[in-house]
Amino acid sequence: MDDTASLDTYLFQRHDRPLVEPPPRQSSLDRGREVALTARDGLALAGTVFEPRRAEARSRAAARLPVVVASATGVKQRYYRPFASWLASEGYRVVTFDYRGIGGSRAPGAAWHGADMHTWGEQDLAGVLAQVSGDPALGGGRGKALVVGHSVGGQLLGLQPEPARIAASVNVASGSGDYRLWPADARWRMALLWYGIVPSVTRVVGYLPGALGIGEDLPPGVALEWARWCRTPGYLVGGPNEERRARFARFRAPILAFCFADDTYAPPDAVDAMIALYAASAPVTKRMVSRGEARVGHFGFFRERHRAFWREAKAFLDAHADV
Repeated sequence: MDDTASLDTYLFQRHDRPLVEPPPRQSSLDRGREVALTARDGLALAGTVFEPRRAEARSRAAARLPVVVASATGVKQRYYRPFASWLASEGYRVVTFDYRGIGGSRAPGAAWHGADMHTWGEQDLAGVLAQVSGDPALGGGRGKALVVGHSVGGQLLGLQPEPARIAASVNVASGSGDYRLWPADARWRMALLWYGIVPSVTRVVGYLPGALGIGEDLPPGVALEWARWCRTPGYLVGGPNEERRARFARFRAPILAFCFADDTYAPPDAVDAMIALYAASAPVTKRMVSRGEARVGHFGFFRERHRAFWREAKAFLDAHADV
């Protein structure tokens, strides 16, 4: 079983886990090249770059902006390897990375490097975007990059100190975490999670264990801020957060936002709330996927059986890749 399939066997709640597929042939899956990345505050982050192998695809990639994949909460970059490998074969340089405190960017012992959710956006993602967009060796050099943001990865785009670095983004299952946006029958469970379980366990254990069903262990600052955002009307821009609201207002890159009707982690109302934050200043196209069209959930988009959606995402990126 490959790394991605192994990850699927323990990720998240059992009833929502993506189906485990046979491992791809080794020859069909490019594992990429490890690359040293740097957060905006100088912290080293683990990254991987995927590059086209065929001459024709390499030629296309040289004329296109690079793509940065921004992961979901508690998900290692390796989960996105099949998608990144495929996109590279289609003529893009693609960079994945781990936020501080996750996967290859987790320090030995209990040193979390002050990780919290806003730092993931304002320091980690911002630093990766600056490095990738400016480094010809990573496909950059023109000061811009494309983004594929999964879940929190799509939320954190609005916190970027330099939003002009983003030429366009595909946001996958990215919604507000405000529990009031969940269907009525699930709202009480979400409230219990954010008011009780997550803050209590985090404070007792010192971090949020992945064994509870959230993927990787989460740094305490990430878990506690996540819970605080989810309790707050307006989520990450709720309360006295004028600067964050101003940053969202400065975001003007086109967005293709995928929403899946069977997604219990980002239900349609939550996705619509996140879209509304961006749509105030940026052109947003919503792609609603009904249960009748496909069963995708929160994580299935990045599984190879859903390449039809990959092609839709690529078509959108193609339209903005030559900026």
